[in-house]
Amino acid sequence: MLFLLQLCYNDNGDRVLKELEKQYDLLQLEYGDKSLHSIYNGGCDKKPDLFFVFMNPTGKNIASLSGWKGIRSPWIGTKNIWTLFYQIGLLDEDIYLEIRRKKGKEWDEVFAKKVYDNVKKHKYFITNLGKCTQIDARPLPDSVYKQYLELLFKEIDIVKPKKIITFGNQVSSILLNQKISVSSCRKQKFLINVNDKKYDVYPVYYPIGNGIFNIDKAIEDLKYIINQK
Repeated sequence: MLFLLQLCYNDNGDRVLKELEKQYDLLQLEYGDKSLHSIYNGGCDKKPDLFFVFMNPTGKNIASLSGWKGIRSPWIGTKNIWTLFYQIGLLDEDIYLEIRRKKGKEWDEVFAKKVYDNVKKHKYFITNLGKCTQIDARPLPDSVYKQYLELLFKEIDIVKPKKIITFGNQVSSILLNQKISVSSCRKQKFLINVNDKKYDVYPVYYPIGNGIFNIDKAIEDLKYIINQK
């Protein structure tokens, strides 16, 4: 299954990825909570093995708060998603145990960088389709996520991952431009074409919030995907 998209711009590495943040911040003012900052991305940004795409951040991410001076990457100050990364072999045990010991507000800029240095070590990249931070986990309509779609394709084109993992039906459907039911396409590979380069995309159960009941299925499928050549 192939979804074609042609984008015309230069790949200037880190500089271009950083420049996308200006656009995310403008969209935060339109679609996010105005008291919070947008959350960008983080990890290995040069040809990672895996490129994880979640939905959108919430105020539980303390990097969204005013006064935060460190990286504004997904899942800072949270616990459950790091359990998933640890269980699929993408987080060192000492980092994981330190995350489990800390309360969310005990994360600081130094520890956040330490965690994401470990993400980089394991060669994966974490982002959200929507960078608009909300106070809570309220559902967002497709129309909001689609405002970020071209920017996500630019992220993909800059980072150039080996495999893309999309979490949940909504994000997977928007990225692939077709209706996706994760439960009916487990471990199935789709293809997208970004700027004349093909990328493998694997939809996976969303493993956080209400999706925590599917975390075991997500772990099973991710282990399978990681082992695919």
